[in-house]
Amino acid sequence: MSKRISHSLLDPIFSPPVKQLHGALSIPSTFPPEGIVLIGHLLAITAAVGFAFSADAWWGGVLVALGVTGNHIADILDGTHARATRQCRNGGELLDHFTDPLSFSYWLAGLAISCDCIELGLVAVICLYATAVLTNIKAKMIGEFTLARFGPTEFKALLVLYGVGLSLLTAGFAPIVSPQTVATWFLVGLIAVGIVQLMVNLVRAVRDVNAYGLAPDVSEWETNRPPSRKQSTQPRHAVLTNRRTLP
Repeated sequence: MSKRISHSLLDPIFSPPVKQLHGALSIPSTFPPEGIVLIGHLLAITAAVGFAFSADAWWGGVLVALGVTGNHIADILDGTHARATRQCRNGGELLDHFTDPLSFSYWLAGLAISCDCIELGLVAVICLYATAVLTNIKAKMIGEFTLARFGPTEFKALLVLYGVGLSLLTAGFAPIVSPQTVATWFLVGLIAVGIVQLMVNLVRAVRDVNAYGLAPDVSEWETNRPPSRKQSTQPRHAVLTNRRTLP
């Protein structure tokens, strides 16, 4: 597996207390870490529902804050639990990295629904998956899974603040601007930051794989030609046996 390196600004603040929470929760040692991944994903879906209703009802922002926070806690606890109970598995690692971008795409889609602008949601999801693909390909080529200074933790913290703020706005505490306008500009801002960060990370990734990656693969693709219709359908060992029995 690739070595994991985080340059996140908030990880050193949030991760240690959550890891200490693992002992206080007394999770059974037989409980699979994949179960924690599933719980985190269900919380992500809860947050997505909150995003969809965040511009119309005060409880939408509350679901956003609770769902995103719970998802992040589960995202930290799954690995902590796997290491503490010696249940580290490649399949669990795969599920963890598979569900993370899915969770983000749910949230961006829900945010686009609250703005009543699906086009912005499509742009945001495309940018998200471009970043995810770039991160994973770079990790494969240089053997390091690297998180930027503004990474998933910072993004989730921003979403939690958005949920709390929009909940207060829809409840009537600050009726200065419409919640839908706030949601629209928030999504536009996320897209702008995401595109800029993607371009910067793309340039850095090309530089890093050229400098630290393994030797370039110059081999050709191996193609398996399908057997022709005239060719015998018998297994090779059967054909050889038949030949030896002929007079």
